[in-house]
Amino acid sequence: MKKVDTILTDGIVVTMDEQFNLYEPGAVAVRGDEIVAVGPAANIAAKYKAAETIACEGKVIMPGLVNTHSHVPMTLLRGLADDLRLDVWLMGYMMPVEREFVQPDFCWLGTQLAAAEMIRSGTTCFADMYYYEETVADATAEAGLRAVCGQSILKFPTPDALSYEEGLARTRDFIQRWKGHKLIVPAVAPHAPYTTTPEILRAATDLALEFDIPFHIHVSETAFEVEEMRANEGMSPVYWLQEQGVFRAKTIAAHCVHIDEDEMRILKQHNVGIAHNPSSNLKLASGFAPIAKMLELGLNVGIGTDGVASNNDLDMIEELRLANFIAKGVTRDPTVLPARQTLASATIVGARVLFLDDLIGSLEVGKRADIITLDLNTLHNAPRFYRNEQSIYSQIVYAAKANDVDDVMVDGVWLMRAKQLLTLDEESLKTDADKMARRIDAFLVEREESVLRKLATIGGLAYKETFEVQVKVYMSDAEAKVIEEAIHGSDFAIGKSSQRRQYDTYFIFNDKWTSRIRYREDEILARDCMGPVPEGQINEVTYRLTLTNENKEREFSDSIILSRSRFDALANRSLRFYHEYFQPDAEREVHKERRRYHVRYGGTGFTINFDRILKPKTSPGVFMEIKSRTWSAQDAERKVQLIAQLLKRFNIGEDELIREEYINLTVKNEE
Repeated sequence: MKKVDTILTDGIVVTMDEQFNLYEPGAVAVRGDEIVAVGPAANIAAKYKAAETIACEGKVIMPGLVNTHSHVPMTLLRGLADDLRLDVWLMGYMMPVEREFVQPDFCWLGTQLAAAEMIRSGTTCFADMYYYEETVADATAEAGLRAVCGQSILKFPTPDALSYEEGLARTRDFIQRWKGHKLIVPAVAPHAPYTTTPEILRAATDLALEFDIPFHIHVSETAFEVEEMRANEGMSPVYWLQEQGVFRAKTIAAHCVHIDEDEMRILKQHNVGIAHNPSSNLKLASGFAPIAKMLELGLNVGIGTDGVASNNDLDMIEELRLANFIAKGVTRDPTVLPARQTLASATIVGARVLFLDDLIGSLEVGKRADIITLDLNTLHNAPRFYRNEQSIYSQIVYAAKANDVDDVMVDGVWLMRAKQLLTLDEESLKTDADKMARRIDAFLVEREESVLRKLATIGGLAYKETFEVQVKVYMSDAEAKVIEEAIHGSDFAIGKSSQRRQYDTYFIFNDKWTSRIRYREDEILARDCMGPVPEGQINEVTYRLTLTNENKEREFSDSIILSRSRFDALANRSLRFYHEYFQPDAEREVHKERRRYHVRYGGTGFTINFDRILKPKTSPGVFMEIKSRTWSAQDAERKVQLIAQLLKRFNIGEDELIREEYINLTVKNEE
C-alpha cells in the first residue's frame, strides 16, 4: 500500500472538478502539500495507508473557498462608518483614517484578524488589494493561508507612498521578494480608473507582464464613476482600460456592476476575471452586477467579500447564498445561477479568476491540498434528502452556515481542527483590535468637534487664516450704472472684470464657532462687464468651499466689517457628498448674477461686485459690495479708511450701508 500523510474518509466528497464528481462515502488522500487520490472511500482505503486518518461521517469534504476580492487589513475598520454612500464612506472616512493609522503594524494585525475569520468560515485563498502589502503577505503566510496580494498604487499620496512613482517602486520590490512563494502570489493593484492615470496604468500593466503576475483593479463599481468617466474621457471605464492596454495582463476586475453586454464581450475576449461582491454592492447601494448575463456569455465570475468596512464580514458562505438570491431576484428567474454553479464561483471558477486553477479550486490529483470539511449534523441542515445526489449543492449554498466549517487545511497543513484554530491566537487578536479601535475613536471624536478639522481631513485647503474687509449697499439699477461709469474714471485702474452666475449653498452649524461652509458653483459667463451675454454662454465653471463663522472681528463706525478666520478649499466632490459628510444643522441657498470688477484705488486692490439676487426673491435692484483681503490686521485697518473714501466718492451715506451677509438678508426677506 502507498503511504500518505492524511486521509479524510467516509464523507461526502464534493470535488468541483470538470465533471463535478461526487463520492459518498468518499475519501481524499494527501501527501505533503498535494492531493494524491480522490474517490470512493473503499478504493482509497484499499490503496493507501495514512499516518493520520480523519473520519468525516456526516461531513462534506470539499475545496476551500476562494475569495476573489478583499482588503483584509480593513477588518480593523469594521463598523467604523456605515450607512453612507461610497464616495462619502471612502473619501470622508476610510481614506482620512487610513492616512492617520495605516502603518505596517496596522496591516499585520488587520490581516491576522482577517485570517482567523476566513479560516473559521472556510476560505483558504483570497485576493487582496491594500497598502504595505508585503506586511499583508507576511501575516497571511504566517497564518498559513494562500493569497494573491496586490500592492495598491494611486495617483495621490497613500499611507505607504508619497507618489505613484514610489508606489510603483514599492510594488516592484514586493514582487521580486515574493515571486515564487508557495502560498503568496504577488500582484500589482492600481486602485481604479478614477484614482489613477494612463501613465500609472501602463506602467503597472508592463510590471504585471514583466513578472507574469495578476493585475487587480476596481472597475465600474458605481453609476457615478461610469458617468464621470464618460463625461471626462468620452467612454466607459472598460473601454478606457482597454485603450490603456490593461487587459494584456492577467486582469482581476472587481465589481463590474455597471457594464453592458458589449463591455462584457471585451472582458471575455481578454479573459478578464470578474470578482462579484454582492454584500458590499448592496450595502453601499452600488447596484446589481449583471452576473447572469456575464455567465451566459461565458465570463469567469468569482465571488468576493470586498473589505470588512463595507460588508462587514468575510463570510464566503453568506456571499454564496446572497449572490444566488440576487441573481434570481434581479432576473425574476428562479432557475438562474443554480446552486452547483454558485458553489463553482467560490471554488474552481474563483481559482480561475485568480489564475490559480491549475493549483487549487477543486479536489483533483496533483492539486494543492486546500481542503475544508462542513458538518451537516446540525439542526439547520436537517433533514437531508438522498433522492437526488445533486441536492448536496443546494444543501451547501442554501442551508449551510459558516460555523458548520469544522476543519481547514491549506497546502497540506491543518489550520483548524474541530473548530480550533491552530496557527492564530484569536483572543489576543481581538484584544489588540479593540485597542486600535479606541485610538481611531479618539481621532474621529476630535475631528467631529470642529468643522475646520473635518474640512482639513478630506484635504484641499487652499488658504490659511486671513482678514476680509467689506461693505455692502443696496441700490437701484440706475444708481449702479452711475457707479460703474465712475469706476471707469481716471481715479481707478481696472484689472480683470467678469460677468458670473453663482449658486451658493450654505451649511450652517450650531457649534461654538457658529461655523458656516459655503459651497459655490461659479459660472463665468464673460470675461468683461460690458455688453450682454449670449443666452446659454458659459466660459468656465469653478467650485469652491469657504469656511467662515457668523461672528465678525470688528465693525467700524461707518459699517465697514472686518471678518476673520476664512478658509478656502477647492470643491472637487459633489454638493450631495459635502451635505452627507458635514451633516449641517441647517442649509440655505442663495443664487445671484454678479458683475465683478478688480480695481486699484489709492494704490490698493479692491473687488467691487454688483449682485442681483435670484433666489430667494428680493426687491428689484442690486447690491454693491466693496471688499479686499489681507493677511495683516494693520493693513486691514488701512483698507477700511480707503473704503470709507470710496463710499464718499460714490456719494453713499452711512445710513445706506448694510451690515448683513446675503444669507442673513435672504432669511430676513423670507420671514
